[in-house]
Amino acid sequence: QVRLVESGGGLVQPGGSLRLSCAGSERILSFINMGWYRQAPGKERELVATITSGGYTNYADSVKGRFTISRDNAKNTMYLQMNSLKPEDTAVYYCMAERFGTGTYWGQGTQVNVSL
Repeated sequence: QVRLVESGGGLVQPGGSLRLSCAGSERILSFINMGWYRQAPGKERELVATITSGGYTNYADSVKGRFTISRDNAKNTMYLQMNSLKPEDTAVYYCMAERFGTGTYWGQGTQVNVSL
């Protein structure tokens, strides 16, 4: 059973930074695509950023230029560096991983609160 464990969430003031981590229980090289999604209260889950096994990245327009997704295959960990945080970034952030032939896996989520 694949496990994805997020960490790094918390409370930060507007303009601040956080780095989220997603640790996989298996070699993340086996995942053709990984990403971060978020869900704010009363809203649907939305894509934040994705990264393929080849390192190709994709970002939601709302986070372009502020967030950076990366993956360290040796550490079986994916990251999301979040800078210039805004109150509207407040949400539960979920890690996602896709493996060809076996499906999509999700972490349990980590809460990010951006507030004074």
